[in-house]
Amino acid sequence: MSSAVPSIDFSERPYIVIWEVTQACDLACVHCRASAQPNSNPLELSTDEGKKLIDEIAHMQVPVFVLTGGDPIKRPDLFELIEHARKVGVRVSLTPSATPLLTREVIHRLKQSGLARLAVSLDGSHREVHDAFRGMSGSFVRTMEAIEWANQVGLPVQINTTFSRRNVADFDHIAALMESKKIALWSVFFLVPTGRGKIADLLSAEEFEAVFAKLYQLSRRALFHIKTTEAQHYRRYVLQQQVAERRNGSAQSADIPSKVHDTIGRAPRGLNDGKGFVFVSHLGEVFPSGFLPLVAGNVRSGSLSRIYRESPIFQQLRDDSQLGGKCGACEFRHICGGSRARAFALTGDPLAEEPCCAYVPKNYIEHAVPPPQWRRPAALHVL
Repeated sequence: MSSAVPSIDFSERPYIVIWEVTQACDLACVHCRASAQPNSNPLELSTDEGKKLIDEIAHMQVPVFVLTGGDPIKRPDLFELIEHARKVGVRVSLTPSATPLLTREVIHRLKQSGLARLAVSLDGSHREVHDAFRGMSGSFVRTMEAIEWANQVGLPVQINTTFSRRNVADFDHIAALMESKKIALWSVFFLVPTGRGKIADLLSAEEFEAVFAKLYQLSRRALFHIKTTEAQHYRRYVLQQQVAERRNGSAQSADIPSKVHDTIGRAPRGLNDGKGFVFVSHLGEVFPSGFLPLVAGNVRSGSLSRIYRESPIFQQLRDDSQLGGKCGACEFRHICGGSRARAFALTGDPLAEEPCCAYVPKNYIEHAVPPPQWRRPAALHVL
């Protein structure tokens, strides 16, 4: 697959499907949306059920398919599932945990099985920050080793980083570390307070903007691609900067470095929870995202494509005219829409305004509508 973005009608099919193959994991990450545990659930989708799901994803022609967890390496049939996906034409990315299970031999076998990309997490520029984030000593060193081993076998690497108050001060050093590695994509996550994630660790709207500014500057010189997760308003920031640059004549063109070839492709603007994005849990439950715990159906009792197209919650999330507060009034809502997961986690309403966006839309009278009330997320159904 080339890096060109195919034209997809988000009302008909998703651009990204993520399957949580297990919640078993030996790490204890402080921000884990899944509150993962060491042992697998005996009710998780079977090998045959997994292959049936993969067959449907192939039929739907979904461009991006990700196996996540927990730690997918803890699933005994992982290689069989990847090989099956390759046979039916589905390109697979994998997000394993950096534990002793992720060995050089495992990465070599993943490559042989047909894995298209390895995505590892890196949440600090040195072991003290990262290992504290991940809840296991040695995780930083294993992550560095996994990147090197993947490079050696020619397996494209993606690095995932989740920013919160615990590590945002380390941003510049983490970014420098990214530039020192051979990677295809830096996927920057912004905390959603669900699972083990705490509201106290959430960045403010102004801090989001400060990180956006650094990401944008890095994107102009980095050889790898950059994307954000649960920070849809970064798209608004980028457009604002590009318009400002054109107006003052400082827009870059030929001097922007060529990025590495991204075989997985880049998501189109407008992608959001339930809008081009779908998450399947280890039990087969279908959610708008892994951070938005509203069950729309189950692949054990209905087809993924039908649930995606016809579920009321998915249809609601794809209708940006239903967005509330600033998001509903925003001229950028078609390409952004705000984090529906964060809105739900903090207010209980998935259509409420993005709680961590500093932008005030044109002609919007601030506080004309009462601001959303934050709530404790303890009552959430955690994936």
